[in-house]
Amino acid sequence: MSIRFMIVAALLLMAIPATAPAAGKQLAQKSANPALAIQDKRPAISILSIVPTQGEPGSTVTLSGAGFSDKTTIFLGNNEIQPRVIGAKQLNFDIPKLSPGLYAIYLRREDGTTSKTYSFSVTPLKPVALSLAPDTVQSCATGSERDVTVTGRNFQEGSQVLFDGAVIASRFGSEESLSFTVPPVAGGLHQIQVKNPEDTMTVPLALMINSRPEVTSVSQGEDFVSYYELVIEGRNFQQGSVLTVDGKRIGSSSGQAGERERLIYFDCNRLVYERHPYDSTPKNFRLQVVNRNGEESAVVQVTAP
Repeated sequence: MSIRFMIVAALLLMAIPATAPAAGKQLAQKSANPALAIQDKRPAISILSIVPTQGEPGSTVTLSGAGFSDKTTIFLGNNEIQPRVIGAKQLNFDIPKLSPGLYAIYLRREDGTTSKTYSFSVTPLKPVALSLAPDTVQSCATGSERDVTVTGRNFQEGSQVLFDGAVIASRFGSEESLSFTVPPVAGGLHQIQVKNPEDTMTVPLALMINSRPEVTSVSQGEDFVSYYELVIEGRNFQQGSVLTVDGKRIGSSSGQAGERERLIYFDCNRLVYERHPYDSTPKNFRLQVVNRNGEESAVVQVTAP
């Protein structure tokens, strides 16, 4: 019995050093990469909401979700974007200058994990019209006096100017300016818009075409035997304008039989009143120009025969 007991004991002693190192090795393997153990506990990166789900270049988009880090990047198609972290579960970014279309959007963390992919629509960049220079044009203006510049942003070489909804010829200056020549139109307010090639349009701006007559000076012209010329200068005179002299209307021909006084139209800046005075004594009287549409100039006080 003693021999058997000694053999069993010897066998047990031999087994102890063989198993102890193995256990120690297993413990060492479990504690060799603690970072991996921490990484395994990080939440999966995910996108819960995208606000808005579409936008034009330059606009801001906010993503809400989980598993973000300071080094998380956004992919919009093949374009990698560094976002701004605005909270533990939120980040945002500005849409880069991309062509309009549908793009895949997803997140990638520095450990290589990625979120689910969603669709995001990049819309055409809308033109913005801010001002017109000048914003008032005289109806009888000519040449460069009829040129107007539209100032804004996001204009393109193919952009067009709409005048009361109709396309007119325009000149591209830059992404911030377009110019055009005002066509011959009736006086009053008119709408100006800019349309980009993608059919996006600006909010209308108001252009005033001033057709109200204005008298700037009155002077005596040539003197004839029975009458003399009174030269009226100003702007926005029309063919068919009439002159009131102390309330009496004088047109291009006498209104009554035997009426000799008349008004001669030269151009929109000049009228000539053929006045037949009773004598050469200077008199005070009032003049006013009235256009065919009823617009009136201010009353002008004149001293002449």
